[in-house]
Amino acid sequence: MAMSKGKQLWLTVFLGLMTAMAPLATDMYLPALPTVQVDFGITASLAQMTLTMTMIGMALGQIFAGPISDRYGRKWPLTAGMVVFTLSTVGCVWAQDIFVFLFFRFISGFAGASGIVIAKAIARDVCQGPELTKFFAMLMMVNGLAPIIAPVIGGQILLYTSWRGVFVVLVAIGLFQLIATLIYKETLPKDQRLAGLRESFAKFPMLLKNRYFLGHCLVQCFVFGAFFSYLAGSSFVFQNIFQVSPQMFSLIFGGIGAGLLLSGALPARLAGRVADVKMLHISLLVPLIGSVLLLLAFSAGMGMAVILPVLFLTIVPLSVMGAASFSLALSRQGKNAGSASALIGFFSMILGGCMMPLVGIAGENTAIPMCVIMLSGYGLGYVVFRIMIAPEH
Repeated sequence: MAMSKGKQLWLTVFLGLMTAMAPLATDMYLPALPTVQVDFGITASLAQMTLTMTMIGMALGQIFAGPISDRYGRKWPLTAGMVVFTLSTVGCVWAQDIFVFLFFRFISGFAGASGIVIAKAIARDVCQGPELTKFFAMLMMVNGLAPIIAPVIGGQILLYTSWRGVFVVLVAIGLFQLIATLIYKETLPKDQRLAGLRESFAKFPMLLKNRYFLGHCLVQCFVFGAFFSYLAGSSFVFQNIFQVSPQMFSLIFGGIGAGLLLSGALPARLAGRVADVKMLHISLLVPLIGSVLLLLAFSAGMGMAVILPVLFLTIVPLSVMGAASFSLALSRQGKNAGSASALIGFFSMILGGCMMPLVGIAGENTAIPMCVIMLSGYGLGYVVFRIMIAPEH
């Protein structure tokens, strides 16, 4: 579909914000994790469970949001999702019990998933081939701003108010996204929608029987599982092991986020000149090597001067991997883009959500569990790539 530059810019910003639901809902909150642990009087693992509930909610929410958007169009499911996300985040602000807080975190993740999965389906509605790769790359760049800005904002909020102030800001973000959704014009014509929800959900077994598509799902599952382990453990690693302040941690985390943003520009520049599968291969191999070095560095008791560069090397290729893998997986799906995007989104979050509490299983003063989980995730992702994806190319 041909787009004017104005429409392309609007869609890039709009969809970029929607795909940023996950980092906005987690990264802004990361500097406050130790404070939440103290405030509720809970263990580090239970504090990390507040991230887990959001991730599991987002994983499950995508399973429903994708097929619904294939059947009824993109606009109204997105609108409903933003309404529920905003209201459930208000619940997080007022929650006085940890289990009530966990419930609202799950609901906000479930509802926020509509933005993640439908945004990618909209991209598939309007772009194909190399243009789709370029557009996904631009989304990853906009998305990459969130890990830079969100923790810095969260750290600054903690200077003036409690961790609950972070969720007040998330309520405002939810309202903004709701308004943007109401402005958005539908991109899935009625004649291209699936006939019924049963047909839409029936696409899942068909997609999972496709070895190539399943390979991309598993790669996303393992690699994002490693990444979310870093998200869950990083605040405790830097604040408890290296004794940095929440504000300094937010700057460190934002610096790595800047690397994610810059690496996200590569697929857009290389699309059409370097094969997507080659970009995917390199973006899996580099963090695998980095995770080995990271485990060795922490085991040897190295300082931040060593840890930070290695961690940077391990994390920043994620943007390239995400753009290349999504483009390759969705390029073959046509009108099944919503269901395909939902499955990839589910796989990309479910393992990470389950692994997050394990990061703190040995306490909040060691990084070894985080490093082991990261190495396992990157290693399994690379093996799946070699067995299920590379042979197709």
